[in-house]
Amino acid sequence: MGGQKKNGRKIAAAIAGGSAVFLVLYAIAVNLLVNAALVPSFMERLEAFERITDESYAAQVQTTDIKENGRSAWVQTKEWLKTAERRKLSVQSEDGYNLVAEVFPMGTDSHRWALLLHGYTGWKEELYPFAYWYHGEGYHVLAPDLRCQGESEGDFIGMGWTDHFDCMLWIQYILSQDGEAEIVLHGQSMGAATALMMAGDEALPGNVKAVVSDCSYTDAYAMFSQKIGEWFGLPAFPFVDSACLALKLRGGYDLKDASALEAVRRSKTPTLFIHGGQDAMISVDMAKELYDAAAGQKELLIVEDAGHAQSQDKDPGTYYGTIQAFLEKSLAK
Repeated sequence: MGGQKKNGRKIAAAIAGGSAVFLVLYAIAVNLLVNAALVPSFMERLEAFERITDESYAAQVQTTDIKENGRSAWVQTKEWLKTAERRKLSVQSEDGYNLVAEVFPMGTDSHRWALLLHGYTGWKEELYPFAYWYHGEGYHVLAPDLRCQGESEGDFIGMGWTDHFDCMLWIQYILSQDGEAEIVLHGQSMGAATALMMAGDEALPGNVKAVVSDCSYTDAYAMFSQKIGEWFGLPAFPFVDSACLALKLRGGYDLKDASALEAVRRSKTPTLFIHGGQDAMISVDMAKELYDAAAGQKELLIVEDAGHAQSQDKDPGTYYGTIQAFLEKSLAK
């Protein structure tokens, strides 16, 4: 009888030990997943990063017009950059990171400003063709590197959540330069989600007159639930919820916080939603869901046959013409 009890205790101890090892290994795997998705310096060391990058590029629409329009936009932008006045700026985030931006002032008495926000694993220079267009329309332009990307410091990519607090600092900078500023938030992908989250924040100054949201996702949790299988071959449950907990402990925010969908329900800022009809990265259905949920003045432009962040190159006339008309209405109020 005593031998049976002893054997039972050994089995229980073995099970407990095995469970502890599993939990440790699972915790390591979850933290590696967080690093692989939200820490650029870690991503670049992974073989999977090159594969994901190649697959993302292959999923884009590869038509001649998109390529030629994109090249033409960059040729014009590079010529503009040779003579454009520009200054490097920096601010410190509330949690102590140095954030960097570049400002392109008009050198006139214009009170119109555009804050341009780039996408996931991107950098400010990607939006310089947009800066060129806005500058030509009479706007001062401010283009920041979002935290943990480009020249800005950070622990984890913010997926729009920490970024929307950071970008309030750039709004404060603009207002320190021009108390009468009329500000447009224009973002692509994660930058668009950032702009929408800013618009849903009650602390947003009334100087922000309009948002241009180009290919935003509805929320980061939904995005990761979808991409974790595509990128890493893992099931969404339980890994995404575990990643949310790890990120909350390490980065101070939860992927569930990063919801553009909840933000647009609160926003009173006029918003133009733009999306490519063939976007394989973020479904066009997300744009429609955001548009339907938006509480304030809104418009929706779907550019057929454009992939992710390709609408401006697929049909630049319609893209910029729609933005111009929308902003003239929004800023006239």
